[in-house]
Amino acid sequence: MWKYWPYKKDYLLIAGSVVLLIICYRLAFSRTIADWRVYRELNSQVSAGEPLAYQPGYLEHQSRSLEKILALYKSDTTLFRSNTITTIAALADKHGVKLTGLPVEETLYHTPNAILQKLSFTGDFFALNRFWYDLELSKGLGMPRSVVIKKERKGAETEAGKLNMDVLMEIRK
Repeated sequence: MWKYWPYKKDYLLIAGSVVLLIICYRLAFSRTIADWRVYRELNSQVSAGEPLAYQPGYLEHQSRSLEKILALYKSDTTLFRSNTITTIAALADKHGVKLTGLPVEETLYHTPNAILQKLSFTGDFFALNRFWYDLELSKGLGMPRSVVIKKERKGAETEAGKLNMDVLMEIRK
């Protein structure tokens, strides 16, 4: 097949190299070069000796970064009791964990930016850990702020190997 090819193999090599160069630039180098330009611009602003608070480029970059982080943990507070808890309960059932306690919402745990909600779950140790891992990775549900895994008291009749996990969730307003 190659011996009947009407073009020289050198031309095919050059064309293939150009196509490969374009693909590499589009997939890897374009983002890197754009980030390098932003870094160079911000670095020049910092080295100019001006205070960082007065530099609009730095503030814009910082604002975009914070918005991305806040979007991960943002949830509508009026729908939290219904949608978010239903989603968390479905995630718990997926791992064989039961949602056993949902205390009444207390205004003591409200802050200007977030709501803290305590949730209680029951299951074995490995199921609780898998559930906790998926709960941290889930977007839009909030962020687990503290987790306590404990065993029931000896006097209480519970199934063998079952543990209780109390999770304090932080939900952005």
